[in-house]
Amino acid sequence: MIPARLQWPVGIAVVAVACVLPFVVSGFTTSQILTRAMILGIAAASLIFLASLGGWVSLGQTGLYGVAGFAVGNFVEADGGSKTFGMNIWLATILALLVTVAVGLLIGAIASRSEGIYFLMITLAFGVIIKLLFEKATDLSGFGGINQIVQPEIFGSAQLQPERIYFVCLVVSIAVYLGVRYFARTPFGLAFQGIRDNATRMKALGYNVTLIRTIAFGIGALIAGLAGVLNVWWNTQISPGTIDIGPLIFLLMIAIIGGLYRIEGAWIGALIYVILDNRLRSVELVGERVATALGIIFLLIVLLSPGGVMGIYESISRRVRRPPSGDDAPAGGEGAAAPGVAGD
Repeated sequence: MIPARLQWPVGIAVVAVACVLPFVVSGFTTSQILTRAMILGIAAASLIFLASLGGWVSLGQTGLYGVAGFAVGNFVEADGGSKTFGMNIWLATILALLVTVAVGLLIGAIASRSEGIYFLMITLAFGVIIKLLFEKATDLSGFGGINQIVQPEIFGSAQLQPERIYFVCLVVSIAVYLGVRYFARTPFGLAFQGIRDNATRMKALGYNVTLIRTIAFGIGALIAGLAGVLNVWWNTQISPGTIDIGPLIFLLMIAIIGGLYRIEGAWIGALIYVILDNRLRSVELVGERVATALGIIFLLIVLLSPGGVMGIYESISRRVRRPPSGDDAPAGGEGAAAPGVAGD
């Protein structure tokens, strides 16, 4: 782990590099790799947020991601203005996020009473229901999805000025990262982590376990909703295929590659995934078997380090900082991170 005194300097350095990148790489790289990685990183952050602080692995995050995207597509002008409300893009965005949080609270209220595999299956079921809803409801989307979604005017064109939406995604990513780090240290965040560790004891202490879990799931829905809104701003279209089982598996893969219990892993895993996905398509031996190649790479990473890339980094860091003599090492292992505490 990075020593506490160096965390802020390292973080500022990373942000500085991220700010410079659009000016030294091509527009294609900025749009199709960096911006896409930012958006997927925010979506993965919603999953890691629940996994690290609550001990939940939610399979409903792509569904919530889709709710926000489809809501924006229906509220603003899209597909030439047919079947849409034609709202102002900023009003539509706020309403879309509110709808997403409301759906997240509903799912959380139902799923928060379950544990383990039952929670996993309930959230998966809701994700599938959301996908089928938009696929079958032609007034909301239909199988072909929503196209030509109007972007905020300040972006110009994502194709002609990709750096603008990139910086918006960067700002939102920083806000999400700092927000999760801050939340983990608030009384509510500590209570949520306490429920993760021992729900029965927290309930005996007077905490409303179901309510806290439901609100936390709503916060996770807000993070996923931000990714969904940014996706339609960037891509100007969304379809039910965007939130199908395949994208859900890849989102889970991103979180695990980066590190399921480290919030930084969301963007690390997303960047690795996007680069591999982009480069493997140009490899002749891979061809159309990109998913298979990604799966093999995923297995290798998991076998090497169950904690993902962040797990590899922390393992190396502990070895470097370990005292020369095992007798001098403090009990509990100096430098070992408390499991599940995001961003520590």
